[in-house]
Amino acid sequence: MVGFAWIVRYILARMTRVAVALLQKDGKVLLCQRKKGSRYGLKWEFPGGKLEEGESTLDCLRRELREELSIEIQNIDRIETHQAQYDDGAAFEVSYCFVSEFSGAPWNNAFQEIRWVTLTELKVMDVLEGNRPFITTLDRW
Repeated sequence: MVGFAWIVRYILARMTRVAVALLQKDGKVLLCQRKKGSRYGLKWEFPGGKLEEGESTLDCLRRELREELSIEIQNIDRIETHQAQYDDGAAFEVSYCFVSEFSGAPWNNAFQEIRWVTLTELKVMDVLEGNRPFITTLDRW
């Protein structure tokens, strides 16, 4: 019989670790639309990406935002981590980083479209399925 601890380690090892930014400005949050033809194409997501080997959440977030949006983050208020299992079998551990200070105007280097949206708009957008449960908690910002 396989031990419970081994099963948990196996599941966590298969998870892709991701860091995403909740960039706030004027009561809105920045969303990015994945390019058509990509995995989960045209779904909306928070900017960020996969952690590389040995990379911290903060280092990943800085690198990804610099590469994808040409912005630099100065301050992360807090980080909340959630796990998501997708219908296609993919498993993610997502660290949501609340960013209140950044420099530069977001410039789209990697997405179909980027858009500042209100929380009301966000709740009806076609976002990645792993983000849907988290979005319902944003009212407490």
